[in-house]
Amino acid sequence: MHSRLDLLRQVPLFAGIDDEGLAAIDQVVEEIQVLPGTAITHEGRVETYFFVIASGRVRVERGGRTVNMLGPGAFFGEIALLDGGPRTASAIAETETLLLTMQHQRFHELIAASPRIRGAVLEAVGTYLRRLDDGAAT
Repeated sequence: MHSRLDLLRQVPLFAGIDDEGLAAIDQVVEEIQVLPGTAITHEGRVETYFFVIASGRVRVERGGRTVNMLGPGAFFGEIALLDGGPRTASAIAETETLLLTMQHQRFHELIAASPRIRGAVLEAVGTYLRRLDDGAAT
């Protein structure tokens, strides 16, 4: 299994953040273990948590249809982390799953206190939006 910092380093939103910044993010991350069949997120609900999968598998559903299967190192909930709005999809644990989780408010407190982290996150969002505008975002 990867270390927590290695898992956070894989998240594109955190791509420009140095090791010191990642360590600060790690301080607001919690670990949770969920059983197979557990609904982690619910499409349409306001749930303000972001998740990184440390181990296990998660099924992502939109409109009741499976749209993705995620495994270790994958992440979901980044939109809720940024804006605190409603979920765009549901996520259900397929297996026993260990998740790293971060709450919207704690993340925003962190970036308010750290201009370096805030700048790196804004740059990552800008890069994604440029790729989306160019039709290249996935």
